[in-house]
Amino acid sequence: MNKLIVFQSDFGLVDGAVSAMHGVANVVDDSLKIFDLTHDIPQYSIWEASYRLYQTTEYWPHGTVFVSVVDPGVGSDRLSVVAETVDGHYIVTPDNGTLTHMKKYVGIREVREIDETKHRREATEFSHTFHGRDVYANTGAKLASGQIAFEQVGREVPVDEVEELEVGDVIKGEGFVKGTIDILDVRFGSLWTNIPRDDFVATGFRHGDSVEVLIRNGNKVAYNNRIVYGRSFADVYPSEQVIYVNSVYNMAIAINQGNFARAYNIGTGLHWSVEFKKINKS
Repeated sequence: MNKLIVFQSDFGLVDGAVSAMHGVANVVDDSLKIFDLTHDIPQYSIWEASYRLYQTTEYWPHGTVFVSVVDPGVGSDRLSVVAETVDGHYIVTPDNGTLTHMKKYVGIREVREIDETKHRREATEFSHTFHGRDVYANTGAKLASGQIAFEQVGREVPVDEVEELEVGDVIKGEGFVKGTIDILDVRFGSLWTNIPRDDFVATGFRHGDSVEVLIRNGNKVAYNNRIVYGRSFADVYPSEQVIYVNSVYNMAIAINQGNFARAYNIGTGLHWSVEFKKINKS
């Protein structure tokens, strides 16, 4: 193992929760290199935790251990697991849907349930609400430091039994492609869709085209206008809208130096659909 461990949670940084997890990892091995993915996942948002892992893990060296704790079911009968991805990363997390994007878009080679009789911190058996500290940080640190091998985590869990959240479909037709708004580029308010660049380009769109964009919240139209497909934000003037390819190679919509989501009250989720349509020039 490469001694890299990366933490993610919905804990925020206003109290000692994150520091406690770092501390546990250091007690296990103070030569570990500890990093944070984010601790600003919206409270209880398993979906966003899943997406941020997908957005990030491929850029870390093989053998990196990720500890992801967004766990509204903490203390229940949901499993605590470690997943090994096909890219050779390890994710320590509750089995509550957090592995959805990794399973669907990256691939999971093997999953093991954490044996808490061996890998829970000592003298914590009466605490049932901070598995991030007592189970996940401890197990992740033992794995990252090489004190245990992946096979020593616990019993194997069939990959097809791993919990998954529902993922929106991409629908393609003559002159259009339709999907969902998966998530926001939070600080800048850009809309990140689930529509891959390849599907968008296969529809016939080219850089510089004006594209009709239709966004619905359920059956209600939330936005309908024409937007330029650009290579970057610099292809339009400040305050103008642009369609572009985001960092995970899906299509996104932004306002150059503005906040699209705030400007048009756009949200995310399966009920938020987006459709790109070719404009009939006849």
